[in-house]
Amino acid sequence: MSSVFSKLIVKTSATCGIRRERLTKGVVGIVTTLYLLKLGYPYLVGGGKRKKTKNESGGQSDGKSLKENHCEKRHNEDGALSTVVNGNKKVSGGEVNVGLDRAFLRQLITLLKIMVPGWRTKEAGLLACATFALLTRTFLSVYVATLEGQIVKRIVLRDVRGFFHMLARWFAIAFPATFVNSAIRYLEGRLALSFRGRLVEYAYKMYLSQQTYYRVSALDSRLGGAEQRLTDDLSELASSVAHLYSSLTKPLLDCALVGIALASFSARMGARTVPGPLLAAAVIALTGQVLRVASPRFGQLVAEEASRRGRLREAHARISAHAEEIAFYGGHRTEHRYLNTAYKSLVVHLRRVLALKLGYVMLEQLLMKYVWSGTGLLVIAMPLLYKTGTTSARTNSLDNDGDGGVGERTRYLTTSKNLLSSGADAVERLMSSYKELVALAGYAARVNEMLDVFKDTALCKYRRNVVTASQLRGINGDALHRPDRAIEFHDGVPVIKGIIRESTDGSISLTDVPVVTPNCEVIVPSLTLHIEPGDHLLITGPNGCGKSSLFRIVSGLWPVYGGTLTRPAESYSICSGRPAMFYIPQKPYMTIGCLRDQITYPAETKKEQCSDEELLRLLDLVDLRGLAEREPEGLDALGDWDSTLSGGEKQRLAMTRLFYHAPQYALLDECTSAVSLEAEGAMYETAKQRGITLLTITHRVSSLAKFHRLLLRFDGDGGWSFGPLDPDTGTVTKEREQMDKLETETKEGHYQKLQEFREMLSADTHVGIS
Repeated sequence: MSSVFSKLIVKTSATCGIRRERLTKGVVGIVTTLYLLKLGYPYLVGGGKRKKTKNESGGQSDGKSLKENHCEKRHNEDGALSTVVNGNKKVSGGEVNVGLDRAFLRQLITLLKIMVPGWRTKEAGLLACATFALLTRTFLSVYVATLEGQIVKRIVLRDVRGFFHMLARWFAIAFPATFVNSAIRYLEGRLALSFRGRLVEYAYKMYLSQQTYYRVSALDSRLGGAEQRLTDDLSELASSVAHLYSSLTKPLLDCALVGIALASFSARMGARTVPGPLLAAAVIALTGQVLRVASPRFGQLVAEEASRRGRLREAHARISAHAEEIAFYGGHRTEHRYLNTAYKSLVVHLRRVLALKLGYVMLEQLLMKYVWSGTGLLVIAMPLLYKTGTTSARTNSLDNDGDGGVGERTRYLTTSKNLLSSGADAVERLMSSYKELVALAGYAARVNEMLDVFKDTALCKYRRNVVTASQLRGINGDALHRPDRAIEFHDGVPVIKGIIRESTDGSISLTDVPVVTPNCEVIVPSLTLHIEPGDHLLITGPNGCGKSSLFRIVSGLWPVYGGTLTRPAESYSICSGRPAMFYIPQKPYMTIGCLRDQITYPAETKKEQCSDEELLRLLDLVDLRGLAEREPEGLDALGDWDSTLSGGEKQRLAMTRLFYHAPQYALLDECTSAVSLEAEGAMYETAKQRGITLLTITHRVSSLAKFHRLLLRFDGDGGWSFGPLDPDTGTVTKEREQMDKLETETKEGHYQKLQEFREMLSADTHVGIS
């Protein structure tokens, strides 16, 4: 390449009549200028944008309206969702600038305490073994470099016997060297697996306790989806920490031992030991500072890449979860558009990362490959080219060896070259580790944010886009004005003021409890009711009026923002030997496992604890015994039950699950909408015979009224009525009495007016006889 460039310079100089030195300087100057412009252009553009934004915000500060102060969302040019809050822009997936700062240090220390919980753990032992292997590898590197110098010296001296002796030593050291290299890789992999195991155990324990898995998706919007962080991010974090330990520890050991060895060889050659290492350290420090200043923000880029990969994964998961619905609607083109949008957003970001890396890698190779190599040659040559008085004395002693000191100088050059090569590789790995360290900061920030959200949601601290206006959601989603506020806010965060108590008699009661959605829309400002075991309750009303929301509040899924909620105590459930509440949705959940697991879910019941005859009798109650008989394995048959069973079969199987657990209260959310009226009546009657109190959400009041005693009716505008159920009319008894009273009063009023009208006619009418 250099010869082609030289020929081009000579040809251009001869053609244009320009001196070669001036032409070469001009080309170098132009290339350098263009490169500096490439490095400085992003900073100039960023400064101009910040100045323009500042001027615009200053010009508009006097005329801001309340609507302009509200938070609005928009898409960047590269497809990233961004949020503008009062003029401050924060990119989703990277709200905080990720870098090597104190926050990263605190996060890393927190995560290291999870990965290495103590010095007597398996991880500590693996770290000790890895450290010993790295230290051994460094000593072997110095020994191999010295041995290669001895071999070259024997070649120069034509010492055949000494050459074969050194060659035998070189082959002998190859076996432990290869073993140590393989052991380092093996220990690095074991460390990554151990670190990941600790992180997964810690994260899964938090995720699957206190309903955190539900709260982070339904009540909190900071994570979006935790799947990406629980899988890929944890794996990448563990691998990065394990790899960085070896890629940082070994180069530091190499630098220290190589520096000591070079100083020793320089002193042996009679040179000063300070100038060479000092020059090398100064060049390394200067180039490191240049690389640090020119380095892009790899941590923020890695965090944003992980976030966009997570959105693409969620898009694919949504199609898999709702494939049948999408196929019925023929929505493949719309889903294709969503997938392309998520994929293009990721590709745009990856192209941006590659463009940023291009200039940085060019500068990195220039400094590390050429500047460092030239400095190394100068450090090697200094003891031989620059002589002092001591150096002359040492040189005279070397010249007396019989070969004029050529062999010793050759040995010194070979050994020093190998040591400098090892040292340069070590420093280069340290410099390259900066990028890996910044990438580690991105993964650490995402994992630490996930763990913080898990802790907050476990303590009922949620962050979500909320409706802070004093409005009430109507029957069709319309906003109805309400003078008083059912919930209070502090700094834009709703305050949870409700009280949850445990009842010793197994009753459920709500006293002035508001029904509020996770985004703080008030559906019912205040609800009061009391239910005791045996009080079968029928809940009805229009869509979106708060029926299912009431179940979520009673079950403890949603927070109680006000009033008092009383639920059965755990001690009462233990004494009765039955769960307090059991929820059956309209679309039942089919777990992974055999048919027996579908009936006993979520309990882990073995075959010895519950016989097949008992489970078959339960299936008989819902007319599903044939489901087990048609399978060769019977109740142990495995299958994809969610896709093989029809909607009605799944609902009946869910009722079998209810009969198996026999809870005190059954929360039935239109759980029989896909079965016939006869089968529905038989299942409700069986549930009552088993002592299960029914809390049923339905739109078919007339068919289920005879199985319930109480009725809770929502009107969809925040109002409700609660009382005894009249089976004939499907209304509350009080309402029936009021209607009858109103009808009687209306009839009496009509009769009274008719009588008055007749009296007026009789008084004013005169009949004459002509």
